[in-house]
Amino acid sequence: MPRSIRAPLGGPGLQEVPPTVFTPTVFTPTAAGAGCALFPSPDPAVDAVAIDTGSTAWMLTSSALVLLMVPGLALFYGGLVRRKNVLTMIMNSFVAMAVVGVLWVLVGYCLAFGDSIGGLVGWSTDLLGLHGLPFDRMLADKGVPEIVFVMFQGKFAIITPALISGAVAERMKFSAYVLFTALWSTLIYCPLAHWVWGSGGWLFEYGVLDFAGGTVVHVSSGVSALVLCVMLGARRDFSPGKMSVLPHNLPLTLLGAGLLWFGWFGFNAGSAVAAENPVAGTVAGLAFATTQTAAAAAALTWMLIEWWRHGTPTSLGVASGVLAGLVAITPAAGHVTPLSALAIGSVSSVCCFGAVQLKNRFRYDDTLDAFGLHGVGGLIGSVLVGVFCFTPVPGLLADGGAQLSKQIVGTLAAVAFAVVGTWLIARFLQATVGLRATDEQERDGLDISLHGEHAYHHAIGN
Repeated sequence: MPRSIRAPLGGPGLQEVPPTVFTPTVFTPTAAGAGCALFPSPDPAVDAVAIDTGSTAWMLTSSALVLLMVPGLALFYGGLVRRKNVLTMIMNSFVAMAVVGVLWVLVGYCLAFGDSIGGLVGWSTDLLGLHGLPFDRMLADKGVPEIVFVMFQGKFAIITPALISGAVAERMKFSAYVLFTALWSTLIYCPLAHWVWGSGGWLFEYGVLDFAGGTVVHVSSGVSALVLCVMLGARRDFSPGKMSVLPHNLPLTLLGAGLLWFGWFGFNAGSAVAAENPVAGTVAGLAFATTQTAAAAAALTWMLIEWWRHGTPTSLGVASGVLAGLVAITPAAGHVTPLSALAIGSVSSVCCFGAVQLKNRFRYDDTLDAFGLHGVGGLIGSVLVGVFCFTPVPGLLADGGAQLSKQIVGTLAAVAFAVVGTWLIARFLQATVGLRATDEQERDGLDISLHGEHAYHHAIGN
C-alpha cells in the first residue's frame, strides 16, 4: 500500500501518491580514498516528480531559520533571569536541540507523520530511524525531498518543549527537565502534530486550520507551562504579586527577540509547503507579509498600553509585544490578509498584556510568561483563524461561523490533551527523580550548583 504523505501546518491535504521507484545508490570511492562520493544510477522513474530546486532551497533555508529561533529563544529567556541562572536557562534551549533532534529521527517523525492509527497517532516502520526513507524520495507533488521536510518539521519539535522552560526558570532540576523534554515531545507533541497535520489525523479530517503551529506548538507548550509551574510552585526567594525580580541583561533579551522575529519568517512562510506548489510561491509571500504585519502591530500596541498605563514605554514591553504578535499570527499566517493580521496582532497584544498581569493576582510563578505569551497568544490566534480566514475556506466574517466552531473544538482538544498529559508526566517525574532543585541549589544559582559554571566571572552574584 502506498503511504499517504500529508504536508504540515494547516493547508489542504496532499493527494495520495505511489512512492517513486528508486534504483540502489552506487557508492564510488573518491580518488583520495577519504570518504565516498554518491552517484545514483540514472533511472527515468526518479524524475516522475521532478525536484523543484527553488522550493527545495527555500525549505532548507526555512529549516535553518527555524533552528536559529532556538538560540534566539535561549538569549530571550537568558537575559530575563538572574545572572546566577543564565547559563542554565540558555542550556535548556540547547539541550532541546540535542534531545529532540535525536528522538525526532528515531521515532518522532514516525509518530507524527506515519500512517494514521485511528486518527490519534502515526506509525510506519520504514520511518523508524528513517531507515526506509531514501534521501531522494520526493514529498508528494511538492518537488521537495521528503528528508528536507523531515528536518523542517524536526525544528518545530525542538523549539516547542524549549518554550516551556521559561515558566519553570530558576528552580527545575536539569535532569528532570531533560527527561520531561524527552517524554513530552514523544507523548504529547508528536500525537498532537498527527491530529492536526497528519493525513488521517482526526482534527485534520475535521477541518481545523493551523497553518504553522498555533495549537500544536503554542497552545500545547503554553498550557503545559502553566501546569508545570503550578505543580513546581514559586521560586523560594520570590513571592508572586508582592515582589519582582529584575532581568539581568535586557540587551540580551532584545537580541533574542530580534533573532526570533527573523527566524519566524521561516517558521511561517516555510509552512506554505502544505498549501501550494511551488512551495516558494504566493502563499509563502502572504505568510511572510502577515507575519511581519502582526508582529509590528502587536509591538506598537503593547508599547502604547504601557505608555498609557505606566507613563513609560519599555524595551521589554516592545519585545513582549513582538512575541505576542508572532505567536498569534502563526496559525493564521497563510489564511488571512495583512489587514486581518493587523487586527490579530493588536488583539493578541492586549490579551497577552492582560494575561501577564493576571499571574500576580492569581499568585502563580510563570517566571518568563510562557503561558502569558505563548499560551494566551496561541489561543487567541487559533480561534481568530475562524473569524478572519479567507482561504482555503471562508471564516466568520464571510460565512456565519462554521470554521470558527471547528477552531474552537481544535483549540479545546489541544488544551485538554496537553494539560492532562503534562500533569501525568510531571507526576511521574516527581515520584521518580523529583522535579525541583534544592533550597541550597536555588540560593546559589543553578549555573554553579548544577553545571559548575559561572556566566560572568568578573561579577559573580545575583
